[in-house]
Amino acid sequence: MLAFAANSLLCRATLAGGLSDATTFTTLRLVGGAAALGLLVRARGGGAPGAAGGWLSASALFAYAFGFSLAYRHIPAGTGALLVFGAVQITMLGGGLLSGERPSLYEWLGLALSLAGLVALTRPGLSQPHPLGAGLMMVAGAAWGLYSLRGRGAGDPLSVNALNFTRAVPLALLASGLGLVLAHPHLTPTGASLALVSGAVTSGLGYAVWYTALRGLTATQGAIVQLSVPPLTALGGVLLLDEHLSVRLVVAGAMILGGISLAIAGRRR
Repeated sequence: MLAFAANSLLCRATLAGGLSDATTFTTLRLVGGAAALGLLVRARGGGAPGAAGGWLSASALFAYAFGFSLAYRHIPAGTGALLVFGAVQITMLGGGLLSGERPSLYEWLGLALSLAGLVALTRPGLSQPHPLGAGLMMVAGAAWGLYSLRGRGAGDPLSVNALNFTRAVPLALLASGLGLVLAHPHLTPTGASLALVSGAVTSGLGYAVWYTALRGLTATQGAIVQLSVPPLTALGGVLLLDEHLSVRLVVAGAMILGGISLAIAGRRR
């Protein structure tokens, strides 16, 4: 979850600072992730037997990364967090229910408490969202939920994510080609560095860790745990971007993390 929060901070810093356009940032992010994971797989001696990425997973990864970057051009961070994680909840909870999972009372209570904390964290800054930005962020959230669901039984996390990132790169290059025709791409050295760090470290390695963690979580728990990302992102803004530490952040963060603890502890009990 720290890696996911770092991705949000890197994306916001790059796009808000005019260091890169969204399409170029996304392409470099995916290229960086594919390169880092590919080198690690090779250093380990090759991919794990039976490990295989899939074009559906790669397409979901690209849709998440591309929609996430494009959406933040139109909507503020608070609105984006509420939309993307709301879409993640719907997708992963729906997938879990369809696969036969039946969340316990503790999990429902934990989800309700965490969602209330998320709304409390983001609501004071919300306004009527830009229709295009809202739609893109909801698509990104649904795509990430699908990518997470498919990762629960996908085999060796490092090899699978390396293959998924590699297959997502041509999709990103195609989008960049369209961007050259339809838009005016731009990139600074700092923007390129932030995009590559986002891809190699907080995306590539972070997603491999996430796929490993998903082995011990139900779809419901995986959905609820991700609600910790908005308060972690807000805390990162305080520590790294000199943003104000408010009472609202502390209270909302406690509600979200408390709800996550209730859901996981209740299932173990």
